[in-house]
Amino acid sequence: MSMEEEEGGLTDVLPRDLASLFSDTYTDESCYEFCGQRLSITQHYGAKLGVAAPVWDAALNLCSYFEEQKLNFKGKKIIELGAGTGIVGILLSLLGGNVTLTDLPHTLSQIKKNVSANVPDGHSLNVRALSWGLDQTKFPQDYDIVIGADIVYLKDTFDHLLQTLQHLCCPSTTIFLSSKMRAEHGTVDFFQDVLPKYFNVELVRRNAEDNINIYTVTQYPN
Repeated sequence: MSMEEEEGGLTDVLPRDLASLFSDTYTDESCYEFCGQRLSITQHYGAKLGVAAPVWDAALNLCSYFEEQKLNFKGKKIIELGAGTGIVGILLSLLGGNVTLTDLPHTLSQIKKNVSANVPDGHSLNVRALSWGLDQTKFPQDYDIVIGADIVYLKDTFDHLLQTLQHLCCPSTTIFLSSKMRAEHGTVDFFQDVLPKYFNVELVRRNAEDNINIYTVTQYPN
């Protein structure tokens, strides 16, 4: 997904009042706590970062799900797609995961600042650019876990996302996708009709109040 594609779809995805907030540039710092870890996350609002700037509710729901499930991430090889602020991947790094945070090149500065603010030396965490459908082959195919929070919102990117997921996953990989279910933008169709053609998809948590679903996605057995 290119920066131009992301920005072009911004006003279609967001309510007008929320989209207008990106016309001004300002910084917000927020603190969150999950799994006994306190996270200080800086969000750089402005036209440059667009949808990558905020901590979206889908990311917080995914962190909450991991806390509830008490999953063990120690030593797991993990990659996050569309990391934005990096909050989910940072949490999993602090929980012992070997994490790679990815997003479009123009977002990496924000991610790196949040990594520096939260992750002590000695934790295994990398930040790399990844444009879906273009350079996923630069990454290995042996991840234990792939995560993504609110990355399904532009129909034009769905094929590229699928190509990326197919490349990154091996038979033992588990994908966790947390998403606001925006029917008008194809999100519901993606999870109900498109993704199941390629992967086994299971709804594991629904937040009806926020209209956010969390899915686990795995390869079909041979």
